[in-house]
Formats: sequence, structure tokens, C-alpha cells
Amino acid sequence: MGSIERETRTVKVLLDTNVILDVALERQPHFAASEQVLSFAEQGQVSGYISASTFSDLYYVIRKNKGRGSALDFLKKVSSFCQIATVDQTVISLALTANFKDFEDAIQHSAAVINHLDAIVTRNPQDFAGAALRIMVPDMLLQEFANSP
Repeated sequence: MGSIERETRTVKVLLDTNVILDVALERQPHFAASEQVLSFAEQGQVSGYISASTFSDLYYVIRKNKGRGSALDFLKKVSSFCQIATVDQTVISLALTANFKDFEDAIQHSAAVINHLDAIVTRNPQDFAGAALRIMVPDMLLQEFANSP
């Protein structure tokens, strides 16, 4: 699959749960790259998407670590600049037939496919082996932006 071409249109990426949690929980050493990816979404340099099913996972983990108020504040902020990738019967049906080891990853992949996204940004590309779309780690996305005109 080719490189990201920002000139023609804004690339649409699904932000995997681990990338968002890196920012919410300031997890080192991944925080800086993941924060830059979210910053690209906030600035409109990429169209950031989060699957609808990810929100409950994010809330649970952030609340457990930082409390209810912090979890809700973070999710409100992220939802103000990220689109929500629909998770409906079509996505679940596709996920149920997908050949992924982890069902959550199958849902992420299926949501990205059904919502016509260009890539998934994740720190665990091995979890998406055989994906039907581009899988990128945060540093790869940052490098492509740095190398583009």
C-alpha cells in the first residue's frame, strides 16, 4: 500500500485503543508519538476516528487510573475532534467472520473497513496481520508527515 498523500485529501485513520490510552495515561515511552498523532487529528491534518465500542474501554481504564471526572473530561475532549466509527450489526458480523486472534481487534478492523477508513494507527501492528487496510504505528505516521512536501 502506498504512502499517505495529504495533498489530495485528508487521510482517515482509526485510532486504536492503545494509542489513545498512551495519551490519556501519559504512558512512557509511547506518550510523545501518540500525543502527536492525536494533535494531528485535533488540527485536522488527519481525520481521526475512534470506534464506538472503544469508548467504554477507554472510560473503564482511564477512570480506574485517574477517576471518573478525568475520564469523562478526556473523552469529551477527544470526541470533540475525532469522528465516531460506527459499530453496528454489519461491523459485528464482519468481525465474527474475521480471522483475528483477538475479537476486539476484529471489531476495530471491521469498523475501519465498513467506515471506509484508510488506516489503523496502533502500537500493535502484529495484532492486525492480514488486514484489508493499512496498519501503521504512530512513528510511521509521523515519519510520513515529516517526509511529505
